[in-house]
Amino acid sequence: MDGPDESLIDSRELALRRLPSVDRALRHEGVARLVDEHGRSFVTAQLRALLAELRARTGTGEPPAEALDDAALARALSERCARRLAPKLRSVLNLSGVVIHTNLGRAVLAQPALQQVLRSVSGACNLEYDLDTGRRGERDSLVEGLLAELTGAEAATVVNNNAAAVLLTIAAFARGHEVVVSRGELVEIGGAFRMPEIMECAGARMVEVGTTNRTHPHDYERAIGRRTALLMKVHTSNYRVQGFTASVDEATLARIAHAHGLALASDLGSGALVDLSTYGLPREPQPQPMLAAGCDVVTFSGDKLLGGPQAGLIVGTQAAVGKIRRHPLKRALRLSKLPLAMLEATLKLYLRPERLPIDLPTLRLLVRPLAAIRESAQALAPRFAEAVAPRYQASVVELASQIGSGSLPTETLPSAGLAIEPVRGFSSGIGSALEELAGVLRSLPTPVIGRVSQDRLLLDLRCLEDESALVALLPALRERLAR
Repeated sequence: MDGPDESLIDSRELALRRLPSVDRALRHEGVARLVDEHGRSFVTAQLRALLAELRARTGTGEPPAEALDDAALARALSERCARRLAPKLRSVLNLSGVVIHTNLGRAVLAQPALQQVLRSVSGACNLEYDLDTGRRGERDSLVEGLLAELTGAEAATVVNNNAAAVLLTIAAFARGHEVVVSRGELVEIGGAFRMPEIMECAGARMVEVGTTNRTHPHDYERAIGRRTALLMKVHTSNYRVQGFTASVDEATLARIAHAHGLALASDLGSGALVDLSTYGLPREPQPQPMLAAGCDVVTFSGDKLLGGPQAGLIVGTQAAVGKIRRHPLKRALRLSKLPLAMLEATLKLYLRPERLPIDLPTLRLLVRPLAAIRESAQALAPRFAEAVAPRYQASVVELASQIGSGSLPTETLPSAGLAIEPVRGFSSGIGSALEELAGVLRSLPTPVIGRVSQDRLLLDLRCLEDESALVALLPALRERLAR
């Protein structure tokens, strides 16, 4: 049996010997510039890791070019430093067809919200300082007046998301007591968070009434006992029960609750501050009619249909909100200055409702005309087809976008985009070819997120208002597919 090739062993040993020491590498002109830019400690740590990788690669196979050339080593080190400092949270092009995409950051913030954040973090701000009296203030006051004006509530407070708003409301009213809720409203939201588990975490005992599809007023009446502290209504925003159904409206529930000296809380989930049907969209429950019907507390999200930052908004009567605000959990769940700044700026957009389809990105994308989306697809198709040729072909297709984030789950919006399909003869399988293309799109300087459906990779252009953002990525796409 032949032994190892001695010449190959010699070349490996020679390559290993040629690898510079850390001190020698640090003296190289290119590495010295990196030290000036990033500091000696950081560059040295990255250099040690790079040299260790090169030794391992050189010892097991053909020596990499970086192991033989100081200039190449400096370039590899520069790339490594850049990768290490690059943010993991990156901007992407959402061409998935889901406008409010939970995994892609949900609502796109309006420019006034971004500008308000910059003003707030560039120096000190009056987060908890009353400029009129010169004394300590309350951070809720930054948005409470706006929420009260927009919803008709007597008072309002905010926490870091709607699950926290529900948790805090239940804890404040029913810890150690019972909460009555319909079986048909025991929702599970994203990430497997379930209403029964939120009840348990809040220290309350849940009393289920009715059935999955039908609940009546007398079901609530019979369930109320001496340990009952709260009636709860939950909007099933992420699914629909259709057919033989019955539920109890807020006005009826409010009369039942108040007749027994109880409070009524309504969780709207997504929540909308305006009637979406006026923009040609399906209607979504709003807090205003819930409060008018007699709800003591209404909770909803800030980063879904409202179009703002992640936040849980709590509006209601002065007594109810005051009780919630005084609960010890409130401090643990409160908003920091950044989302508060964004929320204030977003809420102020609603003071000018006629401009909402222009100024609020979420609404602007939802009402974007099909003709404009189709025109964009037709303009992009030939350039995109050229970039993916000859392995793939691209064409314009009609699509259906979703609103997303549990909002209006059965409703879709007519849209258009690009369908990319593998060309026969250039791939061993359709599935693997589409998976490879999706991976390449995600690896671009600005990752592009589409969806695979029916042996095609679809790029829905509803959320692409600036075509140049995608066009700028086509050279990189072409180069990576050619490898």
